[in-house]
Amino acid sequence: MVLKDDNSEKSLELFLSIGLDERTARNTINNNKVTANLTAVIYEAAVTDGCDRTTGNLLYSVATKYPTNALVHRPTLLKYIVTSKIKTPAQLEAAFAFFANTGPEDFKLNEFEEACGVGIEVSPEDIEKAVKEIFEENKKTILEQRYRTNVGELFGHVRKCLPWADPKIVKKLIDDKMYELLGEKTAADNEKPTKKKEKKEKPAKNEEKKAVVEATPEPSEEELNPYSVFPQPEQNFMVHTEVFFSGGSVLRCSNSKKVLDKHLKVTGGKVYTRFPPEPNGYLHIGHAKAMFVDFGLAKERGGCCYLRYDDTNPEAEKEEYINHIEEIVKWMGWEPFKITYTSDYFQELYDLAVELIRRGHAYVDHQTGEEIKEYREKKMNSPWRDRPVEESLKLFDEMRRGMIEEGKATLRMKQDMQSDNFNMYDLIAYRIKFAPHPKAGDKWCIYPSYDYAHCTVDSLENITHSLCTLEFETRRASYYWLLHSLDLYMPYVWEYSRLNVTNTVMSKRKLNYIVTNKYVDGWDDPRLLTLAGLRRRGVTSTAINAFVRGNGITRSDGSMIHVSRLEHQIREELNKTAPRTMVVLNPLKVVITNLESDKVMELDAKRWPDAQNDDPSAFYKVPFSRVIYIDQSDFRMKDSKDYYGFAPGKSVLLRYAFPIKCTNVVFADDNETVCEIHAEYDPEKKSKPKGVLQWVGESSPGKEPLKVEVRLFEKLFNSENPAELNDDWLTDINPNSKVVVSGAYAVSTLKDAAVGDTFQFERLGYYAVDKDSEPGKLVFNRTVTLRDSYGKGGK
Repeated sequence: MVLKDDNSEKSLELFLSIGLDERTARNTINNNKVTANLTAVIYEAAVTDGCDRTTGNLLYSVATKYPTNALVHRPTLLKYIVTSKIKTPAQLEAAFAFFANTGPEDFKLNEFEEACGVGIEVSPEDIEKAVKEIFEENKKTILEQRYRTNVGELFGHVRKCLPWADPKIVKKLIDDKMYELLGEKTAADNEKPTKKKEKKEKPAKNEEKKAVVEATPEPSEEELNPYSVFPQPEQNFMVHTEVFFSGGSVLRCSNSKKVLDKHLKVTGGKVYTRFPPEPNGYLHIGHAKAMFVDFGLAKERGGCCYLRYDDTNPEAEKEEYINHIEEIVKWMGWEPFKITYTSDYFQELYDLAVELIRRGHAYVDHQTGEEIKEYREKKMNSPWRDRPVEESLKLFDEMRRGMIEEGKATLRMKQDMQSDNFNMYDLIAYRIKFAPHPKAGDKWCIYPSYDYAHCTVDSLENITHSLCTLEFETRRASYYWLLHSLDLYMPYVWEYSRLNVTNTVMSKRKLNYIVTNKYVDGWDDPRLLTLAGLRRRGVTSTAINAFVRGNGITRSDGSMIHVSRLEHQIREELNKTAPRTMVVLNPLKVVITNLESDKVMELDAKRWPDAQNDDPSAFYKVPFSRVIYIDQSDFRMKDSKDYYGFAPGKSVLLRYAFPIKCTNVVFADDNETVCEIHAEYDPEKKSKPKGVLQWVGESSPGKEPLKVEVRLFEKLFNSENPAELNDDWLTDINPNSKVVVSGAYAVSTLKDAAVGDTFQFERLGYYAVDKDSEPGKLVFNRTVTLRDSYGKGGK
């Protein structure tokens, strides 16, 4: 979040007081995390009234670099800094390394001081002596290279001898010594060195290939195993986050040894994750990434992953969505350890809410939704915030029993209305809704919020890794504050970047709108990037998972991934799995005049490009007869050198068949529309035309080929990011995103194709049989075209 102006000015004043230059200070207040860390460090170090610049720079380094697994020891380090026992960057870096290895465990001060050079004074004379010795050892090289000498290496030699030397003094003495030895720089010293060009013999081709292979960098550990970034369950004793309160205090959330041991006993030390979708719509490709992270980590570590329905909003939830989610999770290749619902824990959640009130951490509020919003914006406490605990307990019980009207009361967590994090502004824990629940029925009329239930159920299910996207990062404070307030086990939280793909929307609200208002043909419309839509379009789950894996699961920014990158992965998969066949979208009749009218030849066509001739299953039969059909787009009246299609007097090769030459063109009554072409075929195949066309022939004289419907899909939205258009996003829908071709011709072998079967229509693209197919009427969806733009601006 962006800090309010008044807070920004206070922070700027505080940061300037410790000696930061104004530019650094202003850049800092634009980063909430660093601002919060630096503010906490300044208060911990008790230098709110200011300090010298050297100390301030060291404090800034602590705020940005200190190891989070050892936050409990940070106050100790700060004492050493403000008393100038640690006063150089080298000492500070040594301290960071020491604490990173120590973690939250106890340590001996003498070992710490020894590791950081505390008390060691390095005089200018000591440094001068070391510099002199280094120059004596390297004098010959320095005289040869003069001012092209790598001064960094000389600096490194001195620091190796005297690790706690003041780097500024070291640098000055080296510069002085260079001048003493070499004098003023000459014109030659300022010239750039010229590289000698050596004529190299061309390596043999096999040597070139070998060199390319050798130059290929080894894949990183993260590429080999994207889950390597996650810690093991037994490491879950670290400080997960720091909650900075407006009063200056800091809550450091971590599991005690007792709590962690109890957790590990229940889980057996295994990884436990959860995939927690809301059953208020169909899953989209962003959820594929969440599944890859949640189920994938559990599988990689031999652990367990729950499929947990976050069913806390009964008005938006449907049984249809619940059934879809379970089905699509399995289609994506994931097997839940157990299927649970947040509603399974409604009683435990209620009991914990009562305990939260008893501990003084929650209260019943009577503000309306608008009033709550207004008070939050003004950072004002609710008038009912300090009501007695017993009164809140009584009112909460009345809420549960249906004695208070909907909208007249909520249970709110008593957090910190003055915090810089708006997710600490007394979030709602329970609200009244007189709506039946799809699973719990009419048992409850109060329902927990996401902010209250999510972290609590994570703890109840002993989740080891609570993984979510980066927009939830600001909720960490609330997540851990609640678990800390109830003394519950705390999972390890880790956020990763969202999967955003161009030319689509992935907001559930927007998806629901265009589905409900029939801008598309349902949740599984092939133009949507819902997983059901992708499956219907002919995309495989393995292609989707490969696409997700290729994008990684790091905390990098969630920038848009171009849709061509997804299409590239789909082609990679279908090129290996989709058999070839021939289809003509817009048929144009061709009469082979030098072939007998009753003659039909059965020719072999390849299902796979690399099929071996002795493998009969890799071939299918196509009839070559007097009447065949090519696509209208493959014929034109005017020929040219760069045109490889059919034209008057020109020859083309029919795929798997013979060359044919256009001998006559028959026009319709308007004398413009071509309705029939006459051609002669070359039975000896002596001609070698460049153009190759797909075609479909009549299986017997006068018998029409297999007629099919083909649906050609393009991007649903014209803009790469329609969400940026705000209220105008619907105007960006591409009116040509779906084109239906009802009279296409296909080879007869396709007549037995089943729903979901995928094919490569030669020269056209990859297609899948749609669920709208009926006996005698096949419908094909275009999955992707053959042309791949990935790597040409599409990465």
